[in-house]
Amino acid sequence: MKITIIGAGLAGSEAALQVANAGIDVDLYEMRPEFSTGAHKTEKPAELVCSNSLGSFDETVASGLLKAELKILNSYLIKTAFDCKVPAGAALAVDREGFSQTIQNMLENHPKINFIREKINKIPKDEVVVIASGPLTSPELAQDILDLTGENQLRFFDAIAPIVEKSSINFDVAFYQNRYGKGTDDYINCPMNKEQYEKFYDILINSPKIELKNFEKKFFESCLPIEVLASRGTDTLRFGPMKPVGLVDSRTNEENYAVVQLRQDDKAGDLYNLVGFQTNLKWGAQKELIHSIPSLENANIVRYGVMHANTFINSPKILNPTMNMRKHPNIFFAGQLTGTEGYTEAIAGGLLAGLNAIRFAKGEELLELPETTMLGALTHYISFECQEHFQPVNSNWGIINKDGIDRKILKNKKIKTEFMSKRAIETISDIMSTIA
Repeated sequence: MKITIIGAGLAGSEAALQVANAGIDVDLYEMRPEFSTGAHKTEKPAELVCSNSLGSFDETVASGLLKAELKILNSYLIKTAFDCKVPAGAALAVDREGFSQTIQNMLENHPKINFIREKINKIPKDEVVVIASGPLTSPELAQDILDLTGENQLRFFDAIAPIVEKSSINFDVAFYQNRYGKGTDDYINCPMNKEQYEKFYDILINSPKIELKNFEKKFFESCLPIEVLASRGTDTLRFGPMKPVGLVDSRTNEENYAVVQLRQDDKAGDLYNLVGFQTNLKWGAQKELIHSIPSLENANIVRYGVMHANTFINSPKILNPTMNMRKHPNIFFAGQLTGTEGYTEAIAGGLLAGLNAIRFAKGEELLELPETTMLGALTHYISFECQEHFQPVNSNWGIINKDGIDRKILKNKKIKTEFMSKRAIETISDIMSTIA
């Protein structure tokens, strides 16, 4: 018995480890380093390319609940992420290099995994397959997926934020603090007054951008380039990624007009990324813009922001909530290719696809999670056949099934999220006790 997995990103790596640890042989294909992408910088599996943060691990936050569910379901990548955690308040931020290296060691040293560094252009349609080739799927494989699904390919763009060296930040101006003083002071804050913000905004709005083709101008709302946000109005950034509320330097006690936050990017704490600063500006313009930020006047920029094309299938017309195709039930999809957006969501899709590939190979009933859980809500959302205008989605409370919840609970946001979180965790725990 063997299962083929295409792609060693977050979803493919999780699926491979699930399958291999169930005692089934795995052929895991990864085209890097022979063929690279516009976003990856290394040849390592499970590389985090946009940020080092997997989002909140607070169980009353949607993405935090998803992590809690994955921990119960024995996700190998989520466990590794916590092992590689770096300080970031209530967010699960990791040492990216250490995280990917650990996953690579797990894959390469597993006796049941045949890690094949080759580009695969054709899906082995007579095998049990998990396709987790990601949003940067090669053109040849994308065409084979298109032939298999019979659906038009959709595209959008993802954006990567710049990274600076901590040692080059001017701490006479910058200060450490989490918003409202919650938790430990993990973020570096660069404050601006009105005049400084207006100068920054003027540079941003007038900076040259990389020319996009028509099909490249479709962005995912929760990961918009900062210049796109800025184009919506002068104050949009001040109510978004540069919101100053709850961030006051104790040395001055002054309320700021805007604040740029930096988040730790590596375990050593030498590198910090600019939160919310994903961008399509040309590199020279990025340098001018970053150096216009107070305390970053002499910042050493170790990585500029870049844009890259993402592809995803029309999942509502193709997939079951068990992550396999309706027309070809032996073929599973996982990760961003399915239209789930976010690191944790990619891991989650890989885990469920891996578990169900195992069950399919053994002739067992596939696992369909209820919509009262975050993972179940995600898989039902992307596989809901009646959707007319399918767009990528990440974990959020809006997709959770609320049937049967008392109206009094639904009226109070805090009580409602606590109730749904507790219910989801209990449900996943019950399911796990029956399949473990």
